[in-house]
Amino acid sequence: MKKFLTALLVILLLCGMTAVAGRSILRAVYPQKYNDYVETYSRQYGVDASLIRAVIRTESSFDPDATSEVGARGLMQIMPETLEWLCYRMGSYVSVDALADPETSIRYGTYFLHLLLEEFGGTREALAAYHAGRGSVVKWLADDAYSADGKTLDRIPYRDTAHYVRKVEQAQIMYEKLYGKTD
Repeated sequence: MKKFLTALLVILLLCGMTAVAGRSILRAVYPQKYNDYVETYSRQYGVDASLIRAVIRTESSFDPDATSEVGARGLMQIMPETLEWLCYRMGSYVSVDALADPETSIRYGTYFLHLLLEEFGGTREALAAYHAGRGSVVKWLADDAYSADGKTLDRIPYRDTAHYVRKVEQAQIMYEKLYGKTD
């Protein structure tokens, strides 16, 4: 469906359709679903709402029942062991099955992004850790081949993680263009 909408947008633009039509199609491709939860947890944990939406779009395409090949679950594709750690950090408990609930997935996923942003300082590094694990990013930052300053990733050695980070960054830019920057 997304590929169809993207192709339709290109055709409309080539045919000289208005920017309004193109914007409407892009908003369909980059929706603001579960907005109340995104806004609530964005404010609570200090994570930009456009970043949360970009992660959800990239991870699950807004499908609350999404499950990855490796077992990540929900809108924000949280692994069971990550959920267990997040529950410990938050002093709460939810089952892995609860990740099918949009609010639960957004709450725990946003809290996880908050912790990674706090630890690594940069969005690129936090996203790499969200995808490949924080241990991988710590290792990469300590290696001059991937980080000149030990704080910023100059290169991400895992191709799928580098691709993931680019996709989320591009989606965040689209969300900001379509709906405005949020803090």
